[in-house]
Amino acid sequence: MAIKTILVSQPKPETEKSPYHDLAAKYNVKIDFRPFIKVEGIDAQDFRANRIHLNEYTAVILNSRNAVDHYFRLAKETRFSVPETMKYFCLSEAIAYYLQKYVVYRKRKIFHGKQKIQDLMDVIKKNKDEKFIIPCSDIHKNDIPEVLDEFNIKYAKAVMFKTVSDDLSDLANVNYDMLAFFSPQGIESLFENFPKFKQNKTKIAAFGQSTIKAAEEYGLLVNIKAPLPECPSMTMAIEKFLVQEGKKK
Repeated sequence: MAIKTILVSQPKPETEKSPYHDLAAKYNVKIDFRPFIKVEGIDAQDFRANRIHLNEYTAVILNSRNAVDHYFRLAKETRFSVPETMKYFCLSEAIAYYLQKYVVYRKRKIFHGKQKIQDLMDVIKKNKDEKFIIPCSDIHKNDIPEVLDEFNIKYAKAVMFKTVSDDLSDLANVNYDMLAFFSPQGIESLFENFPKFKQNKTKIAAFGQSTIKAAEEYGLLVNIKAPLPECPSMTMAIEKFLVQEGKKK
């Protein structure tokens, strides 16, 4: 079966320089984007029930824009005035610059790594007397806490937002030759919206072991798995599949 249409379960790229755009042009396929999941903030009342008080912490570890947004949202909703002395430890430079939406950018208070918590450990250890808080989702990896535990850094995780299924009713009568998933929650959203979904001839692409596992647990055949050493990105894995399918003709 020739692949003519692909649905990527992520937001549409903000730039035309996306590798998906190149993929569509090179192989004459139509690629649409539609997030299957969305982020919702934990309301102030539920947050207070967790007995975490923002005024008890002097440093924040931020690993996403969502973490930034919901930290300052809850600060406002709980009437906590974030002091100018607050220190911010951001996993990437992009997150650090995003902070400018809320604070005056001062490098002496904002630190950033390249992508991983390990990049920040030298400066975190120099500030080990601070009280760290980690804004996070209800579903999160433990890579940051594990590294902090290794160096005996005191911290608290604070669930400030959650990942939920989006309403996909607009896709009820739309069929695609391929569906691309990037999280177990995306797979769950598919079946929450369409409990009677049958794969039939639809090809499934899944990124990450947890996503692949979730797809298989729902009875899906995963035709494209990523990342692989030769295909570290989803677009590269899809391209490899398209090339192989083209050779079968």
